[in-house]
Amino acid sequence: MAKTNAKPIATKPSYLGFWRSFLQTLKDVFADKGVLLMLIIAPIIYGFFYPWPYSSEVVNHVPVGIIDEDNSSLSATLVRYASVSPQLDVKRFVTEADAKQALWQNDIAGFMVIPSGLEQNVMAQKSASVSVVGNGGYFILNKNVQFGFLKAVGTVSAGIEVKKSVAHGAYLPTAASKTQAVPLTIVPLYNQTEGYGAYVVPAVAILILQQTLLMGTAMLIGTWFELRRHQSSIRGWLGRIAALSTISFVIGCFYYGWAFDLHHYTHGANLGGSLLFLLLFCPTVATLGCVLGLWFKKRERSLQILIFSSLPLFFISGYPWPASQLPTFLQAIRWLIPTTPAINTSVQLNQMGASVSQVTNGFFSLAVLWLLYGLLLLWFCLKDNQVQYKP
Repeated sequence: MAKTNAKPIATKPSYLGFWRSFLQTLKDVFADKGVLLMLIIAPIIYGFFYPWPYSSEVVNHVPVGIIDEDNSSLSATLVRYASVSPQLDVKRFVTEADAKQALWQNDIAGFMVIPSGLEQNVMAQKSASVSVVGNGGYFILNKNVQFGFLKAVGTVSAGIEVKKSVAHGAYLPTAASKTQAVPLTIVPLYNQTEGYGAYVVPAVAILILQQTLLMGTAMLIGTWFELRRHQSSIRGWLGRIAALSTISFVIGCFYYGWAFDLHHYTHGANLGGSLLFLLLFCPTVATLGCVLGLWFKKRERSLQILIFSSLPLFFISGYPWPASQLPTFLQAIRWLIPTTPAINTSVQLNQMGASVSQVTNGFFSLAVLWLLYGLLLLWFCLKDNQVQYKP
């Protein structure tokens, strides 16, 4: 058969308007099991199961060890106060080497060493101290180990000071009040349980919304690209973005309302501002997902690339780690990602009750990103049209 160099005749696709694109996008989403799983089912499952490991909020009965080398009445008091602490579950060890071995085997999270001669030094008003060793690899457990032993030692130390003052002729109430000259009262405002779940889940929820919307949108656009159905007019693209944003907005309302309430997280402090945030955040992410879908051009590539980006994006957002401590390069490029302004803006509105005027920087950053992503989408569309209809 003779080889021909004839090129196929390009036919201009029929572009749909805003509402027809909106409805067609919703139809395609519910007809594609993979996209449906990513856009709707996955974030709902995350809303149920992700907070479960943090359901207890406050860690209690952390296994710890005590080595009593003093064997005095004072050391016995220290052991007794540590044993009744709800934060600690005390085990006795004979030597420090045994306690270290238990720490290395994860049988305990830390231990306290009461040195020999402690009571004698205290009675002689000499310098005296106990040492606490914790596993820094688990910072929540390590915090409980240190804080639990601190309260036990502090209570015993205050009792010793009271007894000394009474022995010198002071009245008991006066001596007790002087153990803390400036009383300290700690009142947690936005995380009343001071739990890790109430700290991390509201922030991660925004990351989940972003990543599932990005991957689902890129998968859908990649499928359209493979079927040569990706081209559309500006109104058509706006309809597509609106449809995808509507789905994500509903999931966001599910998080802000029922999911946070189910796990007893602070929420709804500024409900109007939170909804306004979602109205800007969702189309921003959906537009970025369209850009990535046109860039990847293949359905599977979005999962292959985006699925590994969640943890780095959360880390550079400035929420779990101070942004000022990041490398200069990351401090710059992190503002190209919606979660950078979105996570803090969402937490400030929904958990802290900030007004919209107090988080205008976050709204402005998202608006600029939406405009940037829109221009990139327009550039991809124009470039694709030039290639498609080049004579």
